[in-house]
Amino acid sequence: MMDVNAIKVLVKEVKEEAIRLRRHFHKHPELSFQEYLTSKYIKEYLTALNISFDSVADTGVIARISGKQTDAAKTIVLRADIDALPIQEINNSDFDSIYPHVMHACGHDFHTANLLAVVKILNEHNQDFTGTIIAVFQPAEEKIPGGAKAIIESGVLNSSISAVLGLHVSPKFEVGKVALRLGKFMASADEFFVHIKGKGGHGAQPHLNIDPVVIASQLVISLQQLVSRCANPAIPTVLSVGKFIANGATNVIPDEVYLEGTFRTMDEQWREQAIVLIEKQLNELPQIYGASADVEIRRGYPVLHNDADLAVKVRCYLNEFLGEEAVEEAPVWMAAEDFSYYTQHFPSLFFLVGIANTQKGISAELHTPNFQIDEDAFEYAIGAMLYSALRLLC
Repeated sequence: MMDVNAIKVLVKEVKEEAIRLRRHFHKHPELSFQEYLTSKYIKEYLTALNISFDSVADTGVIARISGKQTDAAKTIVLRADIDALPIQEINNSDFDSIYPHVMHACGHDFHTANLLAVVKILNEHNQDFTGTIIAVFQPAEEKIPGGAKAIIESGVLNSSISAVLGLHVSPKFEVGKVALRLGKFMASADEFFVHIKGKGGHGAQPHLNIDPVVIASQLVISLQQLVSRCANPAIPTVLSVGKFIANGATNVIPDEVYLEGTFRTMDEQWREQAIVLIEKQLNELPQIYGASADVEIRRGYPVLHNDADLAVKVRCYLNEFLGEEAVEEAPVWMAAEDFSYYTQHFPSLFFLVGIANTQKGISAELHTPNFQIDEDAFEYAIGAMLYSALRLLC
């Protein structure tokens, strides 16, 4: 395979192309399972490179690059997610989203452009490696049940795959840094939705009503006790109610209240126990006060577990390519990722690439309307994924 310095030269040469691609995707974001124009653009780019591809999961794209020998050789999967979020951008850049309330606020535009740049280099130098590279441009990471689940269920990825690699931008780390973690890395994520139906009326006559606002408020507090009193303190656990709609007035108690929330943890056994307890509380607590509840639990992504052996190997490769000072230990992250579905079927690794630059004022968190990326990060992200894949094929 090519040596480190040769790869660094190729990465520098493709960097501006990656920036151009990223800005195009950023300007034209699409929500989960609606990424039709994004998918079309990816296919057109691959066609121009004479790279074969197939459609998967409606808006997903699977590209394949064969090295000089494929029989009995390894197959490595590289994954990028392509969907955006329902957020109104406020950055005022030349490539801000042209669509109201749709924005690449989680870096998937970067992930997609990054993988296209990696694929471009691999395709141009396919005689420098043996084996097969599969590039997965995956839809709908941001929305349960997730595009990864659909891709796994499609059967396009067979059991002969040696490793799956994915990365995510992180404003927690400065440009030039990458971070990874062995074992449990990211949380599971389940969602709950509940309609509490009581009896509305005048706020001055609560004794004649069944107040769903008070019932819902008690439910919010009661659910927190699952974390404080039922969960093992050693297990990271988060339960948050993010939506509370009670459409009454100062003197009007409404007939119903609507709640939405999320439950996250790092332990699958506790996750199963907690879901039972959550559903029990959502259904039974309102009944104590004479109200009823319509409850829906949506099972989301499992815990993301990085393969330990693969993580050790890739850490060594990143040390070789970037230098030991650039490679850090990633902390447990309570965000969720449907990349976790790949980790259930194949040796997989998900790592972080720093995109913050405090001197440039780039530090906004993911999922915020002023989220930005220092595009110099491409030099490290492209190189990290490319070099790791090549070394794994050796």
